Formats: sequence, C-alpha cells, structure tokens
Amino acid sequence: MTMQTSYNGIPVPANGQAIEYNNGKFTIPDHPIIPFIEGDGTGRDIWKASQRVFDAAVAKAYGGKRSVAWYEVLAGEKAYRQTKNWLPDDTVKATMDFRVSIKGPLTTPVGGGIRSLNVALRQLMDLYQCVRPVKYYAGVPSPVKAPEKLNVVIFRENTEDIYAGIEFREGTPEAQKFIAFVNDDMLKGTKKKIRLDSGVGVKPISITGSKRLVRAAIQYALDNKRKTVTLVHKGNIQKFTEGAFREWGYEVASQEFRAQTVTERESWILGNVEANPKLTPEQNAALIEPGIEFAAKEFGEEVIAEVKSVLASIGESHGGGKWKTKILINDRIADSIFQQIILRPEDYSVLATTNLNGDYISDAAAAQVGGLGIAPGGNIGDGYAVFEATHGTAPKYADKDVINPGSVILSGVMLFDFLGWTEAARLIESSMEKTIAQKFVTYDFERGMQGATKAKTSEFASRMIENMG
Repeated sequence: MTMQTSYNGIPVPANGQAIEYNNGKFTIPDHPIIPFIEGDGTGRDIWKASQRVFDAAVAKAYGGKRSVAWYEVLAGEKAYRQTKNWLPDDTVKATMDFRVSIKGPLTTPVGGGIRSLNVALRQLMDLYQCVRPVKYYAGVPSPVKAPEKLNVVIFRENTEDIYAGIEFREGTPEAQKFIAFVNDDMLKGTKKKIRLDSGVGVKPISITGSKRLVRAAIQYALDNKRKTVTLVHKGNIQKFTEGAFREWGYEVASQEFRAQTVTERESWILGNVEANPKLTPEQNAALIEPGIEFAAKEFGEEVIAEVKSVLASIGESHGGGKWKTKILINDRIADSIFQQIILRPEDYSVLATTNLNGDYISDAAAAQVGGLGIAPGGNIGDGYAVFEATHGTAPKYADKDVINPGSVILSGVMLFDFLGWTEAARLIESSMEKTIAQKFVTYDFERGMQGATKAKTSEFASRMIENMG
C-alpha cells in the first residue's frame, strides 16, 4: 500500500514507520508513526503534558531503542478553522493508514452536520469495541468507602443499538410514514399502538455485532487472567434485542470457548452434584429453580433436560471442581448492575454490554474511582484502534494549564499495552500513582484531598517524569 506523504497538508514524519496489520496480527516497528488529535478546549494543554510523559517513559524504558513518531492530524475546531471541515477525509485516511492513534476530547458540532465526531470515527472505521478499564489509584478522592474493590474492564458494543442513528423527528413525513407502517401493518390486530405525535428511533442489535463484542471480552479475560465475564442487558423488557444479546453472548462462550468457560447456571448444576453425588436430575433442577413445582409442567421438564444436558456434555471436562478454574460467564440486568458494582464490586471483572447500557455504566463506574478526569478509553476494531479521553472539552478552562491530564495519559497506557510496550505502560502508571500519593495534583483532586498541593497541568506532568526515577 502506498502511503500519502502528507495529510491535511502536514508532512508525515520521516523518522518513523507505519504499523502493519496482516492475518489478524499487528506488526509494531520500533519507531511507529502514531497520529494524534490534540482535541478541543482543554485538549491543547492536556496533549502537551501527555506527550512529554509518553516520550519520557519510552526513553526511560527502552534507552533510545524505541520511540514514537507522533503525527498530528486535524479534527474538531482546529480542523474547521483550517479546512472548514470538522472531520476532514485526510484525518480519517491517516488514522486508517497508520492503524493506531490517540485523541483528546472533541467538540460535537451544534446545529447539524456530524452529530458526534467520536461516533463518526467509530462508525467509519468499524471500531466495534469501546474498552473502558476502571480501577482505583491510591489517594484519589472517591465518594465510596472502598473504591479499591472496583477493578473492571467494560467492553461496550460501539456500532449499533440506538447509536446506529436511525431516528425520525416528530411530525415529519418520515415519522408519519414509519408510525403508519408499524401501527397499521406490524401491530395490526393488537392493542399496541405508537402515538401519532411521537418521534421514533430504531434500535438494531445484531448477532454479528453482539457476538464479536462478547468474543473480544472473553478473549481479553483469558489473556489477562480475569475470572468473570458478565453480560449486561435489559432483556427482561426488550427480549429480542437486549435479551438476544444475552443469548448470543452465552452461545459464544459455550460454542467458541467451551474448554475455558463455565456459565453461572452450569456452575450451580456441577456444584450441586459435587455437594451430593447421589442427587437426581429432578432434585438438581429443584435446587437451581426454587419453586419449580409450582411452575408449568413444560418449564420443569425443560430445566430437568438442561441439567441432564450439562452433566452429559461437560460433567467430565468441568466436573470435580475443575469448573472453578474456568472463566465464569454470567449475566445481570442493566439496572441491577449499577447497585452491584457499589455493593459487590469485587464480584465483577469484565462487563460486556450493549451500546447505551455501556455508556451509562462506564461513567457510573468511573465516578466510584475518581471521575472521568482519569478515565481512559479505547475504541478497537479489526486492524484499527483509537485511544481517547473520555471526558469533554471544558472550554472555560482551555489554555489555562489547570486541567487533569489523567484521562489522556491513562489512554496512552492503554495504547502502549496495545503495542506490547508494557514496560513503558507500567512506568507511566506507577509514576502517576506515586505523584498522586505525594498529593501533588491538579485542582479537581486537590479540593478533595487534605494537605494537597495544587499543581498545573504542566507541573503534574513534570512531577510524573521526575517520579520515573
């Protein structure tokens, strides 16, 4: 593939090489060209500080043998000022050509055009995994008593659900046509009806989108020795979208990762037999479904058949306690998971979610460990990855050198882990922990910490570099 020598009129660095992707694997050169979008508003201050930290960590970890050739590409306000386009084609082309990139916060244009530059990038590059690690760094002010108990990685489906962007404004001919079709055709003969003065949206959830997301979450759990993967859904209400996500997730676990996984119900069935080897399938069914005797006969027969099937298919491979070494696949209703991560955070490790649920839960989880100021994120597809700050642009603080750079810095940690440069990633993470422990922090943390020193964005970065030793 022939690369352009410049994008948006900015020459490509001569001192680096492009990351390549072949047969499902990335090839990372020692001096990769990595595009960055500095971001709008506070993004400018944050990027300056973050890049210094990244370069110091790579220099310290590899003594000059490795370096990043950073390459600025334009998006957001800066792009609009220079090109009259919020997201120039050359920017998308560069992020695709160079495969792995990082971005600061971007303004969402008001009054038409692209509704969200972030969503646009995800859809154009099919970045179907939104990965959000949420863990606590000692000393960070938190609203909960034991924030260190929460250590989850959220895999949020990133391309469909209501983010598919298929909706029609109330009163438009399109909305009227859509409502007439649903009311007069699809709902004919039922008591259900859409009110005529409604705006309407479509919520597609596909087998393809669901399975590839859950597959990535389970693979991550295997690669990182995580013990559980929880499918988060609202399937008790939306059976054929959210409920289907749950079913397809279990199918991926049992069909593609059979040797490495056990579902929660399977663990109950196997555990019951271990506790009492003489248990009949009927007795086992009554233990996993209390009150089964009051249910319809067909339901009881289904559960008994389920017990027999589990014991026949995995009794030997997973029984005798072997299931306890497998990754546990379970599911939780979306509203329930909000209280679960507060009341029983230690029970959860990897969450696989539909798009909207993942949007909610990732911000709520971040609040437990200090907020979006230090919440990193990655958008990952097959052959592409864009790491990003998860907070907004906070324009009133722009160019004042006061904002917390933690979100972009920790997104850089994710980027280096993705490249396999784990030494640089751990150096950044440990120096951030050390700097926070010294109570040398930006204003957002300083106001919640006793005896803290308020640092500028640039000063926080400098202290982090000092703390790399």
